[in-house]
Amino acid sequence: MAEGGAADLDTQRGEIAALLKTQLRKGDTWYLVDSHWFKQWKKYVGFDSWDKYQMGDQHVYPGPVDNSGLLKDGDVLAIKEHLIDELDYILVPTEGWNKLVSWYGLTEGQEPIARKVVEQGMFVKHCKVEVYLTELKLCEDSNMDNMITRRFSKADTIDMIEKEMRELFSIPDEKETRLWNRYMSNTFEPLNKPDSTIQDAGLYQGQVLVIEQKNEDGTWPRGSTATKSSGASNLSALPKISPSSLTNNHNSSFNSRNVKNSSYSLPSYHPYTNSYDYSDQSRPSERSGLCGLSNLGNTCFMNSAVQCLSNTPPLTDYFLKDKYTDELNEDNPLGMKGEIARVYAELIKQLWSGKYSYVTPRPFKTQVGRFAPQFSGYQQQDSHELLAFLLDGLHEDLNRIRKKPYIQLKDANGRPDKVVAEEAWENHIKRNDSIIVDIFHGLFKSTLVCPVCAKVSVTFDPFCYLTLPLPMKKERTLEVYLVRLDPVAKPTQYKLTVPKVGCISDLCTALSNLSGVPAEKMIVTDIYNHRFHRIFATNENLSSIMERDDIYVFEVAVNRVEDTDHVVIPVHLREKYKQSGYNHTSTPLFGQPFLIAVPRTLSEDKLYNMLLLRLYRFVRSSVEEDEDDCEETQPSKPHTVNGNATNGLLEEGSPSEMETDEQDDESSQDQELPSENDNSQSEDSVGGDNELENGVVGPQISSKGQQAVGHNRKRLFTFQFNNMGKTDFSLIKEDSRQIRFDEGHLRLSDRSYLSLDWEPEVKKKYFDETIVEDFDKHESMEYKPQKKAFFKLKDCIDLFTTKEKLGADDPWYCPNCKQHQQATKKLDLWSLPPVLVVHLKRFSYSRYMRDKLDSLVDFPLRDLDMSEFLINPNAGPCRYDLIAVSNHYGGMGGGHYTAYAKNKDDGKWYNFDDSSVSPASEDQIVSKAAYVLFYQRQDTVKGTGYFALDREEEEEEDDEEEEEEEEDEVEDVENETGEKLERKTVSSGHGASSAACTSTQSDEEDLNENRQRKNDNDQADDEEEEDEEEEEQVPNRDVTMKTN
Repeated sequence: MAEGGAADLDTQRGEIAALLKTQLRKGDTWYLVDSHWFKQWKKYVGFDSWDKYQMGDQHVYPGPVDNSGLLKDGDVLAIKEHLIDELDYILVPTEGWNKLVSWYGLTEGQEPIARKVVEQGMFVKHCKVEVYLTELKLCEDSNMDNMITRRFSKADTIDMIEKEMRELFSIPDEKETRLWNRYMSNTFEPLNKPDSTIQDAGLYQGQVLVIEQKNEDGTWPRGSTATKSSGASNLSALPKISPSSLTNNHNSSFNSRNVKNSSYSLPSYHPYTNSYDYSDQSRPSERSGLCGLSNLGNTCFMNSAVQCLSNTPPLTDYFLKDKYTDELNEDNPLGMKGEIARVYAELIKQLWSGKYSYVTPRPFKTQVGRFAPQFSGYQQQDSHELLAFLLDGLHEDLNRIRKKPYIQLKDANGRPDKVVAEEAWENHIKRNDSIIVDIFHGLFKSTLVCPVCAKVSVTFDPFCYLTLPLPMKKERTLEVYLVRLDPVAKPTQYKLTVPKVGCISDLCTALSNLSGVPAEKMIVTDIYNHRFHRIFATNENLSSIMERDDIYVFEVAVNRVEDTDHVVIPVHLREKYKQSGYNHTSTPLFGQPFLIAVPRTLSEDKLYNMLLLRLYRFVRSSVEEDEDDCEETQPSKPHTVNGNATNGLLEEGSPSEMETDEQDDESSQDQELPSENDNSQSEDSVGGDNELENGVVGPQISSKGQQAVGHNRKRLFTFQFNNMGKTDFSLIKEDSRQIRFDEGHLRLSDRSYLSLDWEPEVKKKYFDETIVEDFDKHESMEYKPQKKAFFKLKDCIDLFTTKEKLGADDPWYCPNCKQHQQATKKLDLWSLPPVLVVHLKRFSYSRYMRDKLDSLVDFPLRDLDMSEFLINPNAGPCRYDLIAVSNHYGGMGGGHYTAYAKNKDDGKWYNFDDSSVSPASEDQIVSKAAYVLFYQRQDTVKGTGYFALDREEEEEEDDEEEEEEEEDEVEDVENETGEKLERKTVSSGHGASSAACTSTQSDEEDLNENRQRKNDNDQADDEEEEDEEEEEQVPNRDVTMKTN
């Protein structure tokens, strides 16, 4: 049997391992377990075949299940935000949780963290443990200021919520009630389906629910034509109103009904949203396109992406004019049967109808969730990922190619770029031809060079958006604690600036520069729960240190690499006491562990004195009142400290006054040492039974209750070596006088350590735990990183086109060498589309770190000239104007999305923040929140554009035809206006990036507008040069974009 009468370790290991493989089933309950505790349990039971060294060791006994690391401070029910499965917590089924608690118990004051399994997706079903519950704010209609917060599962029904609210607000059973969603101070929506789940109803985090009681006279405070109901199980339902009866008459008798004692307007029905809009009806009709989108619960990412696409003129015009109906491809196996295109078209028509201040996009979200289950729930997602899915879905639903031919891709094999690019684009449009390709697709060149045989592989690949890397900050800050050799000195907290991609040795160097302690005498550790969780090697990556780790750096007296005369030992403190009802001793850890450097050969008594010296700060000095035989328990006070930890007595393992005392003691050591039969002999041998099984016999280190050599004193603690792995601790040898660490250098490990065991009475009397957490702060803790410099968008494009070497885990198969090689890769832009979508890669992920790059990227609002980045010599000028920006505020795993967009009708900028739409000034657009940028090419402003690879070639082929058309158009206009018009030149402006739409004017006003635009562009070029000169003079300016 294991600790506390629990099942033996093999049984525990086998049962939990089997239960962790349990399949998720809808409605089942699973439990969260802190990964720190679970890892400790795995060590204790030898869960992993490669980590059985500490199996059964009381030192790693996990104790009661402890989920404190998952909980918010001061809240036993709420868990921290942004926890990650496997990294922060482990999920176990109900049976597994019950077994763990029966074996180990649950930490006092904690409650189980139970979560339901919910089903997501509509066509593709999958189950998921709902780790984060939905927090709802509940209140009564008569007193909305009194809100009570409760957490519910997404699988809970509206009926269950109502029951909870009736109980919270002490509403009698005979009272009729109904529930409302309160979106804003004046927007409400009825919850009229009792059997709907929270997920189906679209309730989101922080949603306010209002319960309304029927008046004594049978009326409702908010007006009523609702069906009567009573009791908590029946919710009042609004009358069924056919969409056709309201579509053309928003002032129906239901909408205009006068409600007494209510300042809220009654609902108008949205045929698109299948829901009621409680927006203020006194508000005048909105301008087309200036319509918000309700947040259905963490759907701001979706709203942001949709608003950006909605304000992409060529695409929106295509849907508003119903051109999509002729191109629906319902039979495309890669498509979505036209459903995504249809529901998107309906949403766009609502947004541009000019009738609503906002709409609720439930049908759109539902359809997206059907085909992309990752978007079916109400967790925060990425606006760019939603955008990528939507563009791909629209493309396949509107693909003009009904049967895609098989095409064999070819390498360039030395052929001219122009030929290979044309071939690649032709092959692309043979399989992919849609409005999305027309507007958003471009072409880039990819060049790979083998480092062995110099084989060059060139391909041209289409793209729908550019994902640009940001010039990453090369440094990060870490907070660490330095524990000096001086036993009197408190640990000191430092804030270090270290390379983001660096090693532990870089941390030591940075700390050495601030503290004066030589880097080669530092050892970096991670301490968790009174033990060394990890002891780092100097060549380990800094990325293995996470932000929440408690990093302690210990100064040791020797260079542990070069000095072979000393060894460094990890030391843990344990308290010994017998658990009532059981025949064994438990040894929980306490205090802070530490490292100590000792001579490779030393007496057992000297080792005790050195350990006692390291504990000098924690051992109470007021012991004079104790009996005489305890008089010498304390180490003699240092004669001088002076903050110097390497002089005299304070230097570990060096000649000192302490060593002299030890030599005096040795004269009588032979007659004073207790025998093996002494009742005070040590409880364990080095390495324990495992060592004996391996044929290594460890010595007995007898110290428990042992009298000091040459003195009549009692020791504060006993100590024993614990060797749980194949480390050099197995080389410890002992004779009657000395301990020897033989045969080479000791390897540090968190699996092998020296434990100091304290009796509870002695610990209580002499060990001062109140100062364990005391530390000093170095002035570096006041350091605040300098304001980050901004980067220009062109810097990101340069970085995108920079040659790079492929990683070892991402090699390229060289057809020449017939093996994978770490080739060099370079991307170049060959052609650009009419609408260029730029994704700024702000989020970075690694095994140990998740980070968001919040650097400011300075991007132009107009006249972005991309011609310098195009390697196609016939591309021609490509100037773009910004039309939309998707913004992300906050950090990883959360935050909030909004959008800035330029209205195509009035040319003004607006801020789209879920259901709210407000004017925006140009100096607001460029910010650290900018995440996805939408640029429209200037020569496609009047149309959707088309793709052509070679501008000059197209112009030569169509030159005569265009001239004839231009002459006819000019003659027609002259006849109509009676004025002689100057002949205009119509440029076909399509270039290698994508086709420019040739927009032909048919009246004098449009022709004059073209002339004015040219003058404005010339003026803009001059002003741009002046602005560039100003930028050189003021590099750290606040970003205010230039305007024409």
